[in-house]
Amino acid sequence: MIQIQVTDIHSVDHAAKQLVTKMGTCKKVAFSGEMGAGKTTLIKAVCRVLGVREMVNSPTFALINEYFTDRGESIFHFDLYRIEEISEMYDLGYEDYFFSDAYCFVEWPEKASELIPDEFLFLHIDVKEDGSRLIRENA
Repeated sequence: MIQIQVTDIHSVDHAAKQLVTKMGTCKKVAFSGEMGAGKTTLIKAVCRVLGVREMVNSPTFALINEYFTDRGESIFHFDLYRIEEISEMYDLGYEDYFFSDAYCFVEWPEKASELIPDEFLFLHIDVKEDGSRLIRENA
């Protein structure tokens, strides 16, 4: 069971390293948490750990961004916050990504929960009263 404490913004990179280690061979991760919990910030840090050298931004309006690791591997970053109907996922061709060999990181997975395969690692970011975060695996 994954549980990683993030005490402040300066410890996000360390948390990302821990997460990548705990992911092992898993390349599909769904990140949930309230608005402002740090989903995008954590995904940016995970991308850095995986060797992405380009700027990683939230795909809020595009719904999906593609990045490349320094080994040439694709990382697809989804932000499903603006999804209003499940048909939008079909329009995106989500199957081509979710069932590929590429990394897929999905924010707001609850917007399309019925389409996200069980092979995904489901994580939730809890915001604590002191402002710290707890990244935990959803069982």
